[in-house]
Amino acid sequence: MKHHTSISVFELRVFNVLLGIGNSTNTGPYPICKGCLLCSKDNGCLSCQQKLFFFLRRQGMRQYGECLHSCPSGYYGMRAPEMNRCARCKIDNCDTCFSKDFCTKCKAGFYLHKGRCFEECPEGFVLLQDHMECVDGCDVGPWSNWGTCIKNNKTCGYKWGLETRTRQIVKKPAKDTIPCPTIAESRRCKMAKRHCPGGKVFPENLESALIIFASQPLKVWH
Repeated sequence: MKHHTSISVFELRVFNVLLGIGNSTNTGPYPICKGCLLCSKDNGCLSCQQKLFFFLRRQGMRQYGECLHSCPSGYYGMRAPEMNRCARCKIDNCDTCFSKDFCTKCKAGFYLHKGRCFEECPEGFVLLQDHMECVDGCDVGPWSNWGTCIKNNKTCGYKWGLETRTRQIVKKPAKDTIPCPTIAESRRCKMAKRHCPGGKVFPENLESALIIFASQPLKVWH
């Protein structure tokens, strides 16, 4: 007695695909069918080979399936037991994403920061130009009070001197190429004591020195 086994149309198509029979082969007679496991002339790929990603491309009113090694801009690869698919990034102004809510590269004119895209880097972060990414900047502490007005290591004997204030780096930048703000600055100041103890005044310049020298009484030694 003979036994007859029924087979569905889908199973027959898969069987034909595996044997390379008919128009639904993995490459098929149409360029659109490249990498497909099942393919249709009108709808393109219906399923993909194991390592490829299924992407539904839209052109005007038409849409068709493609099997790709990597997903196009604005999409990310989502692997699943039944079939790998390309899913759309859900992040504004994102060009390439790792998952639906974590961007790895932003569109031109936007800067990447912690998986998001910004027009400007948030406060406390600076732009790493080569990567168009916002990274930790150099944090500095508050300015100290202005120091003593001095000139030539002296606090008297001159009319004008310089006073300096400083601040400390409290957090180094993420990259050595990122500069820190200035941590020391000086400004002109007026000496608190023009005359040093003993009445000595230091000349400001050569002309002043000549005037002082000329005003001194001439001593004659016998």
